[in-house]
Amino acid sequence: MDRAAMAFGGPDVPVPRVLEVGEALGMSYAISERHEGRFLEDVEPTEVDRSGPALMRLLRGLRRVEADIDASSAWYSTQPHASTTWRTWLTDGLIDDPARRVRGWRTTLAADPELDRLFAACERRIDGLLDACPERRDLVHGDLLHRNVLVAEDASEVTAIFSWKCSVRGDFLFDVAWCTFWAGWHPGIEAIDVWRRVVESPADDDAMVDAAARHHCYELQIGASHLGWNAWTGNDVELGRTAARTAEVLERGPRQTR
Repeated sequence: MDRAAMAFGGPDVPVPRVLEVGEALGMSYAISERHEGRFLEDVEPTEVDRSGPALMRLLRGLRRVEADIDASSAWYSTQPHASTTWRTWLTDGLIDDPARRVRGWRTTLAADPELDRLFAACERRIDGLLDACPERRDLVHGDLLHRNVLVAEDASEVTAIFSWKCSVRGDFLFDVAWCTFWAGWHPGIEAIDVWRRVVESPADDDAMVDAAARHHCYELQIGASHLGWNAWTGNDVELGRTAARTAEVLERGPRQTR
């Protein structure tokens, strides 16, 4: 995956060069060139004047990757969005498929009345917002934060971006929603105020059509799908935190664009 992702690399999307891939201990591995830096989520609120522009350059760089660059890459052909619509990809992430490795989580959520109601409410809201979600072909990393992005020691630039296993072609606002949803865990990311920066600097005429509804849909999809993930892993602490954040997003509704 990361070897194919080298084709995405550029000044604002620094993908480390993969030197070797293989299998060991029943798992796969990739060895890449070493890049120096700090994890993006470790930036401090006081660094926002440097970290904010750096993150925005990364988001814009992802959008600039040409839509056909991954047409023949092996990693992309395994992704759900390769054969379905963007909207289907979003809803597939909320299905407890017994054929997947991560399965059985819906039963766990259903056993807790509050979690069951929250998940069902997210499903209904997402279903009502899907028509606003366009079939864009932006490059979506799908897992920014979580130690997948390095920044310089002074937070002024992104020095590496790893782990492309969640990447798809879709709406760039999903990566924006990823940052805003998890910002509650990371004060430095919250201080960047990614949503405001995106609203104030749209890159093309149609980029922000129904933006608030789209972004709200993606935040809820991220929250609901991670209720399932944390139920599956048995991480009750993170399940509780994710539930609280998801309920907050659901009650708040779409963010303002002005």
